[in-house]
Amino acid sequence: MNTAARDVLVCINRSSGSAERSKTESEEIRDAFAAAGLNARVELLAGEAIADRVKKAVDEGSDLLVVGGGDGSISGAAGILAGTKTRLGILPLGTLNHFARDLGIPADLEEAAKLIATGTARSIDVAEVNGRVFVNNSAIGLYPLMVLDRELQQKRLGRSKRLAMLVASARTLARFNHYRLTLTVNDEQERIDTPLLFVGNNDYRIDIGAPGKRENLEDGRLSVFVMRKKTRRGLIAASIRALFNRARPDDMVSLANVERLKVASRRSHLIIAVDGEVESISGPLDYRVRKGALQVIVP
Repeated sequence: MNTAARDVLVCINRSSGSAERSKTESEEIRDAFAAAGLNARVELLAGEAIADRVKKAVDEGSDLLVVGGGDGSISGAAGILAGTKTRLGILPLGTLNHFARDLGIPADLEEAAKLIATGTARSIDVAEVNGRVFVNNSAIGLYPLMVLDRELQQKRLGRSKRLAMLVASARTLARFNHYRLTLTVNDEQERIDTPLLFVGNNDYRIDIGAPGKRENLEDGRLSVFVMRKKTRRGLIAASIRALFNRARPDDMVSLANVERLKVASRRSHLIIAVDGEVESISGPLDYRVRKGALQVIVP
């Protein structure tokens, strides 16, 4: 693909990563694209404004759009771009950048810009829950409650993300409970009691060699893990084992060959995490993969 001397819109989450992005950083981004042969129109946007800007670009007929930020920013853009012909270029400017990592996109700014200029577009799977697209994963149970607590501390007390998450983890464990859910996996139904249900876009590895990584995002499958019902002490022990890659087979159950998952509960709404963002969604939840729906520039 030859995109030399072309204009490209670059939407940057101005709050991604560990600090606010600056005008100086915008100039660095423009310079990196210029070195790769592209004229970058850099726009610093609030995270919640990125999806609206992406939609406008798609409506204007853009064939290539670059988004810079973390997984949340990329996820928001993917929700608009999935199913369109507009290709997505990624600048991994967030804290973790799991999606970019799993696609082999370099973290270095100049290398990422060069990839966008010279790389190829590949059709990547996205997943969705009740129409809400996600690129990494979704969770029901303890994790979204921890995220809500963490965000509240950061907003009200000004705590760091790390400290707030430690406090939130302790408080969530103190309020520990299970969720009674009815799962319909493809066409088979079962009831479970669990403190945590994890649903990933394609297969997540849990082995010690590369925990939390995906080999590819083109298998058209959901990665589903159910934490077995445990006491509070048992959950803490399982969490510690997970931190040190010593998980036991009876800690988490992996459901194989899941193409579609429905999750029902007695509750009218479920609090869930979707690519790190917490939302309240009306049940039942319908998870599925949209195979090859997103065009991404990759190595």
